[in-house]
Amino acid sequence: MSAVAAPLPRTTGLSARLRLSVLPVATVILAILALWYVGAVALNAPFQRQLFATANQPYTTADLVVATLDQERPVLPSPHQVAAELWKTTVATPVTSKRSLVYHGWITLSSTLVGCGIGTLLGVLLAVLVVHSRTLDKSLMPWVIASQTIPILAIAPMVIVVLNAIGVTGLLPKAFISTYLSFFPVTVGMVKGLRSPEILHLDLMRTWSASPAQVFWKLRLPAAVPFLFTSLKVAVAASLVGAIVGELPTGAVAGLGARLLAGSYYGQTVQIWSALVAAALLAAALVTIVGVLDRLVRARMGARP
Repeated sequence: MSAVAAPLPRTTGLSARLRLSVLPVATVILAILALWYVGAVALNAPFQRQLFATANQPYTTADLVVATLDQERPVLPSPHQVAAELWKTTVATPVTSKRSLVYHGWITLSSTLVGCGIGTLLGVLLAVLVVHSRTLDKSLMPWVIASQTIPILAIAPMVIVVLNAIGVTGLLPKAFISTYLSFFPVTVGMVKGLRSPEILHLDLMRTWSASPAQVFWKLRLPAAVPFLFTSLKVAVAASLVGAIVGELPTGAVAGLGARLLAGSYYGQTVQIWSALVAAALLAAALVTIVGVLDRLVRARMGARP
C-alpha cells in the first residue's frame, strides 16, 4: 500500500500566497527605483558638470554620480531626497503646521470625499434614469460621454470663477470639479450593473408579479453592487485629481495643489515631487479602503470569498 502524503501545514500555503502577492509588487517597486536613480543621474549631470567646471574642481565618475543625487534644486530629485522630504513634512512636522503634508493632504482629502460623494449620488441617479427610460438612454447617455471630452484644466477655472461670482467659495468649488470627474465612471459602471441581470431572472420576477420597484431593489441593485465598487475605485482616484486641479487656478494656500504651486514658484523640485508622491499614496489608500468596503459588503450579501 502506498503511503498517504500528509497535508501541508496551513502556514506553508499562507507563506506561498504572500510570496506570490508581495514578490511581484516588490519587483516592480525596485525596478521603478532603479530607473528613477538612473534618470536622476542623467538629468542632473549636465548642471553638476557646470558646477564642477565653474569651481575648477576635478572629479571622477563616482563623484559626479554622488553629487547629482544630492543637489539642492535638482531637475529630478532622487528617491532618497523625496523620502527625506516626506519624512520631514509628515512625521517631523506638527500636523497643524502649514508646512505639514498631513495638513495639506487633509485639505485636499476633504474636497475629494465631498466631490466623490456628490459624484457617486449623481452617477447612480443618472444610471437609474438611463436604465428605466429608453428616451433618456438615447438622449442623455451621449451627453454624459461627451462631457468627459472637455479637458479638466479648461473647465476648472471657469467653474471657480462662476461659483466665486455667486459667492460660493472654499471647499465646494473644488468638490464640484471632483464631482465632474467622478460621476462618469459611476454612471457607466452602474448602467452596466443594473443591466447585468439575465433575461431569465427578469422574466422570473415578472412571473411573480413583481413591481418595477421590487425588480430594482431585489434584483437589479444587488447585481450592480460589484460594478458600483469597481467604478468607485476609478471615481475616487479621479476625484482626488479633480481636487488637486481645482486648487491650481485659485491660487490656494492650502492643499496638495497649493504645495505643487509653491514648489513651482520657487523652483523647489523636491517639494513638488514629495507632494506628488503624497498624492499617489493618498490615492492608493482611498482605493484600498474602497476595496475593503467592497469585500465587506459582498460578504454581508453572502458572496463567496
